[in-house]
Amino acid sequence: MAQLAIKQMALRAIDIGITPSPGADSIGIVGMPVWMWAANPDAHTVGPTTASATAGGITVSATARIQRITWDMGDGHTVICNTAGTPYKASYGNKKSPDCGHVYTTSSSSKPDQKFTVTATSDWVITWAGAGQTGTIRLSGLTRSVQIAVGEAQVLVQ
Repeated sequence: MAQLAIKQMALRAIDIGITPSPGADSIGIVGMPVWMWAANPDAHTVGPTTASATAGGITVSATARIQRITWDMGDGHTVICNTAGTPYKASYGNKKSPDCGHVYTTSSSSKPDQKFTVTATSDWVITWAGAGQTGTIRLSGLTRSVQIAVGEAQVLVQ
């Protein structure tokens, strides 16, 4: 019954918010902070969301909350964020993200398409109750990816 309730929740991977942003006209710089966040978060991507399922006179209610987002940064590093992250604003300048960030130490020039593939994997915790029983179900594997370019800045001082 809990699985039926979970299916009704229509949980899905987050929409990735990241700076530098993906796209042909955007490039990050080695050593500069990268911010990651769940863009346009809603009950289906970060929770909480609740659903119930009934069969044979038994009703089970389940509540799902995102536990963490694991970011594979494409450079061999993984970042685990216990929040949905903070969206970047230009006014933040070169500050580091307060809750979900990374700093590249190499450029993406040697990667396919000269970009890092960044993959966000959502891990959920679902608690359920019904018919005098309770339980916890963990759900992971909801993923989404984007590609970002990271270059190196060369400075000549004379």
